[in-house]
Amino acid sequence: MSDKKTIKVKLVRSVIGTRDSHRATVRGLGLRKLGSVRELEDTAAVRGMVRKVSYLVEICE
Repeated sequence: MSDKKTIKVKLVRSVIGTRDSHRATVRGLGLRKLGSVRELEDTAAVRGMVRKVSYLVEICE
């Protein structure tokens, strides 16, 4: 693989009842179903998206 740092993000809470912008952020992270995990590049943009929906996702190591 490459030398770029990555983080794993997991959707742990449902998006039902959340704001539309938060749903779009979760979708932008590539998360669809509960329990889905994505490995993303560790950039400022991704960190900001994770911070915005921190109550819905967790960072797995």
